[in-house]
Amino acid sequence: MSIAIITGGSRGLGASIAAQCAKRAMGVILTYNSNRQAAEKVVGTIEAGGSKAVALELDVSSTAEFPAFRDTVRQALATTWNANSFDFLVNNAGYGLYNPIATVTEDEFDGLFRVHLRGPFFLTQALLPLMADGGHIVNVTSATSRVATAGVAPYASFKGGLEVLTRYMAKEFGDRRIRANSIAPGPIRTDIGGGLTDEFEALLAGQTALGRVGEPDDVGCMVASLLSEDNRWVNAQNIEIGGGYII
Repeated sequence: MSIAIITGGSRGLGASIAAQCAKRAMGVILTYNSNRQAAEKVVGTIEAGGSKAVALELDVSSTAEFPAFRDTVRQALATTWNANSFDFLVNNAGYGLYNPIATVTEDEFDGLFRVHLRGPFFLTQALLPLMADGGHIVNVTSATSRVATAGVAPYASFKGGLEVLTRYMAKEFGDRRIRANSIAPGPIRTDIGGGLTDEFEALLAGQTALGRVGEPDDVGCMVASLLSEDNRWVNAQNIEIGGGYII
């Protein structure tokens, strides 16, 4: 059985990715920052479907926690799956902040950096010893790194950095046959950044070729498919999942 670690798996895209991976007979370790109840609900849904899942607490902005988290993952693998390695890492955890460049504070800038670029970098580094050869890393970036949207400059900049980092992961981990790809969701109906107002959703839908904003499962299904053996030759790519957003 393949086992996937999905950060930020208690809600939104992460919860969908976890559920879709489980539907494809993968074991799931999902992380949450503070909402244990929401994470356990996702675990319960997965287990009700006949798969195994574990929820572990993790603050991806706190690199000091990563060695202890690695030990917790090692224990969860042994206890739940009688395994000593996992196969897939999905760096998904994140949050939104809408603030023009002129008013962004250093604390806001640093907070986004710690979660969206530094966190994935050093968490991947920490977990590499537990990742099986032939594994796969998927980094969740954003269409905002391609389409400039006023108010999200720091967020988009770090997502762009994560896209570049993905290619370097593919290059440096290739000797272990570990693939690395990134996915860039377009507008998705989640609660990140407070969610979408009806007016803003209508605007975004009008800018998308398929005439609507995305749903979490539009992304979850894609990630689960990308992790599968069917996409074994896809590597070092950034795949936009946006229904044709601003083309």
